[in-house]
Amino acid sequence: MPWHARLELDYTFKHDTTVLHHRHEGPLRIFQSLYPEGKAVCHNVLVHPPGGLANGDVVDITVNVGPGAHAWMGTPGATRFYRSGGEPAKQQVSLQVQDGGRLEWLPLETLAYSGCRGHNTLSLQLAPTAEALLWDVLALGQPTADKPFEAGEFTQHMSVPGLWLEHAHIRAHDSRLLNAPLGLDGQRCMGTLVFAVGSALSRERKELLLDTVRAVCCTHALSARAGATCPNPQMLVLRVLGPVVEPVMDLLQQVWTALRPAAWGLSPQRPRIWDV
Repeated sequence: MPWHARLELDYTFKHDTTVLHHRHEGPLRIFQSLYPEGKAVCHNVLVHPPGGLANGDVVDITVNVGPGAHAWMGTPGATRFYRSGGEPAKQQVSLQVQDGGRLEWLPLETLAYSGCRGHNTLSLQLAPTAEALLWDVLALGQPTADKPFEAGEFTQHMSVPGLWLEHAHIRAHDSRLLNAPLGLDGQRCMGTLVFAVGSALSRERKELLLDTVRAVCCTHALSARAGATCPNPQMLVLRVLGPVVEPVMDLLQQVWTALRPAAWGLSPQRPRIWDV
């Protein structure tokens, strides 16, 4: 029988403290709230005990960050889409940030195993004075284990309604997409980092954030395969390609380290789960 896991997270800001209220159904849990940088920022780690999805499994995550609250969210391990001979497995993430709220959505990578049938959907909605920093990393197959992405398909959908939409349907037999220079050029890991706000960025702030991100990218080993742009007045988007997960995640974490103080004046306290 397929697993159907649901997690609803609601962050509120009271008495200078961000507090989480949550409810769950099925095999999806959240560790206790942590406050490594003070009560204003609530850190949480999402855990999916089955360890992966296949054959019609569904993970449904809804996050609401209330006015003035600041939530930091991550995962202790990769999200795995295993080989599947049945219905597609799905992960659906809906993020909403209210006025004055901030959200950092920074999970570890998604792994699409050869033979999987997966759908990964993320949607972000922002109130006029809300802000969010998030990323998504997708790796195809297990190249370090000599298990390439030779069968199956994976659909990736990310959106900020009214501002930005990215949709990809990757089939293992689509050699042009996977290997051509105008496609993935033989790379098997792709990362996307987004900084988004509810209203237009000032010219000065946009240039500061772009310069900050590009300064990190230009000194990284993946500099030739990374690019940052502002596709609209409310967003900064960084895209990067790499052969495996580790260098892609390393670049995104370095960008987070530089972008967090530039955007919000907050010190980048590296989460312990990134080093486990």
